[in-house]
Amino acid sequence: MTLFRQIYTLLLVLFLLVVASLGYVQFTETQSFLSKQMESDLNNTSHSLGIMLVPDLEAGDIVGAETLINVIFEGGYYQQVKLTWLVDGKQQVWQNPVTIEGVPQWFIDLDLFKTIKRESTITSGWIQLARLEITAHPGFGYHELWRTMTNAIIVFSILFLIAIIFARIGLTWILRPLHGIAEHAKDVANRKFGPDMKVPRTVELKSVVLAFNSMSSQLKQIFNSLDEEVGELRKKNLVDQVSGLPNRQYMMGRLNSWLSEPKSGALMMAKFDWLEEVHSKYGYQVRDETIKLLSDKMKQHLDGVTVSVIARIAAYEFAFLITSSEHEQTSKYLQTLIRTINQEMSKAGCKPNEGFAIGIAERIGQMSVTDILAQADNALQKALQGNQIYHWFETNEKQLFTREQWRDHLSKAITEGKFKFKWQPILLNDSNAILQRELYCQLEIHDKMIPAGQFMPYVELLSLGTLLDKCLIQSLHDKHLLDKNFEPIAVNLTFQSMGDNEFHQWLNQFLRSSALSERLCFDIPEAAVYSNPEACQALCAIIRDNGSHFGIDHFGRQFGSMSYLQNLRPSYVKLDQSFAYYDESEHSSELCRALINVAKGLDVEVIVTGVEEEEQLTRFTPLKTNAYMGYISPPVDVE
Repeated sequence: MTLFRQIYTLLLVLFLLVVASLGYVQFTETQSFLSKQMESDLNNTSHSLGIMLVPDLEAGDIVGAETLINVIFEGGYYQQVKLTWLVDGKQQVWQNPVTIEGVPQWFIDLDLFKTIKRESTITSGWIQLARLEITAHPGFGYHELWRTMTNAIIVFSILFLIAIIFARIGLTWILRPLHGIAEHAKDVANRKFGPDMKVPRTVELKSVVLAFNSMSSQLKQIFNSLDEEVGELRKKNLVDQVSGLPNRQYMMGRLNSWLSEPKSGALMMAKFDWLEEVHSKYGYQVRDETIKLLSDKMKQHLDGVTVSVIARIAAYEFAFLITSSEHEQTSKYLQTLIRTINQEMSKAGCKPNEGFAIGIAERIGQMSVTDILAQADNALQKALQGNQIYHWFETNEKQLFTREQWRDHLSKAITEGKFKFKWQPILLNDSNAILQRELYCQLEIHDKMIPAGQFMPYVELLSLGTLLDKCLIQSLHDKHLLDKNFEPIAVNLTFQSMGDNEFHQWLNQFLRSSALSERLCFDIPEAAVYSNPEACQALCAIIRDNGSHFGIDHFGRQFGSMSYLQNLRPSYVKLDQSFAYYDESEHSSELCRALINVAKGLDVEVIVTGVEEEEQLTRFTPLKTNAYMGYISPPVDVE
């Protein structure tokens, strides 16, 4: 029972006790008063009638005496009048069949009034003429007592209703700060730290509100401190201090993560020997300032071409990871990069198109980090040896299909729902029980099974992400995949679906019509949260309101504040795969621990991804994560 109801009930009980007490006092006092009044009336009637009967009794006028008694008898509440002549002992009795009207019988049966009799002797001088006995009728008492009590009950009922209304209004107004405290407490329990509550006038509630505001402020400060710690550790471990760009460690982690995902793109390795010339002419301070300016310009110009990661991996070496592009877009990126380098060289007093070289290796098929690094470095060395500005690594491997062929195959597969499915278990750390299963799709073309890694890049390039997401989610229902296990199923959503309002509406309708929506989970890439936070928040609200769950994929990959976790409130986060490849010697455990503490501080489950060996899993044990996934427990066919 709520505090409001408890206080409300207590006030009503107290009010009823007071009313009952007043009613009892009123009842007993009225009963006593009516009894005394009837007794007094009976005494007066007996005395008056005795005096009026004297002349008739002296004259022996029996008719006159009877007439007088009848007048008195019929005008009052009397049950019986008995007159006994003392001369001859003759006795006359008058009975009054008076009924009590307007009073219920059960009230009369309570026998609240005793029978009252008065007997007197009528005399004339010293001569006794007759004996008069009058018995009062209790009808008057019952009638007046019933009328008084019914009026009192009506008044008390009206007062009770008024008291109920005013008590409810008053308690609502008085306890409004307490209701605010309860809502604020729920927000704090959900790790939502909003503005401070308004301090009420009530002294007791004022101290409680101040305590809650202080606690909320301290918890918010703790979270902000953890967030700042993550930022500082990123700068310390993953950022080059001179250029402000990611360092070699971050680039290696991103390469591992990128190659494990269904992506396309290229890796460029660049060596800027002209920076050594700047160093020799102007000193290391000017060189460092030139590196900083060059880094800023490259980020400014290259971000407008396509999404990429720019890192400084050595003193004069830079790496450029283009995470999703085709050959033409990579060429445009390369030309923009060369133009930006030449502009900064001219400002530094160096000759353009001299003193630097770039090697480009495109991602084709299944590649490892060693493969693509070797190809990019090979292309860079050939550019240096041939005194060229850039060199593309030449490979004999050809693309499986052209862009238009991919469009035809993918459009047909989406329309007809021809995808095959695998799922990968996500295991709990403490029991190896399955927390959820992440869904993967494959495509069969010409009797050959094509993994998602080969066709997903074209899904993004051809803007088919929303259609694919609809197809996969609908297939969960049509193929009864949720009936094949008892664990939740996680579906990865594409970037295109994040900002598509039509997809939001479609997903809302689908989840509302699904009886198993609580077993559906949706993975949202962290990059989408930073690029379009409003759309992601709207989508997350739809998922949450329909009973489904969602999590943040590639958690910790982006450089930015973790405050979005408070707004979105995901059920879980999947730590970026790059953390699985960091070595303990590279001090990455501090950053991992800080990221995990931020999530767990908001009561969000942490899932480690990219785990391939027991040694990796053991390294995450002290960090108190919740679950893990990777090829240590590979995907299996749904069938």
